[in-house]
Amino acid sequence: MKHALFSSPFLSLRRLCMGATFAAFLAAFLAVFLVGCAAPSVQEYAKERPVLDLRQYFNGPLTAHGIFTDRSGKVVKRFKVRMTGRWNGNEGVLDEHFDYSDGSTQQRVWRLTHLGEGRYSGKADDVVGEANGQTAGNAFHWNYVLALPVDGRVWNVSMDDWMYQMDDRIMLNRAAMSKFGVHLGDITLTFIKE
Repeated sequence: MKHALFSSPFLSLRRLCMGATFAAFLAAFLAVFLVGCAAPSVQEYAKERPVLDLRQYFNGPLTAHGIFTDRSGKVVKRFKVRMTGRWNGNEGVLDEHFDYSDGSTQQRVWRLTHLGEGRYSGKADDVVGEANGQTAGNAFHWNYVLALPVDGRVWNVSMDDWMYQMDDRIMLNRAAMSKFGVHLGDITLTFIKE
């Protein structure tokens, strides 16, 4: 014979309460998890020095050394970039020449616009639409969609790109690459101003 506590009306109420408690716990856990996963805002770097001005830093010759890592962290490609930046007021051109470890080469020409208050936009032939970004303190954050050739096809991948000026000559850059919200890999660079 069943105990009265486990007869069907009480069992349903108990399940409901347990379900409500679990749902409340799950909602609280997800809220904490999502806040913990929230990306930083560029404004969090507003007090960091030196203050980054892209028009000053990306003016003249620079070199960069970088790696592309897949989502497991394995280095799948190394590269060197030779670049020259030129600005005329708020309009700039950054001409980049990539030499990859597999012997391949690539050129990308960014056409940049300073929109005021540390905001920038940019276009390049392999960028879908327009890149938009913001500086604060020593940091620059921008997002764009890159048309990436892969095995004879072109994938449009989202780039979440962060740059941090370390001193007058050195800047570190890390860009996360994703498609449909799935993390594909990261690009890590060190820029050296000549």
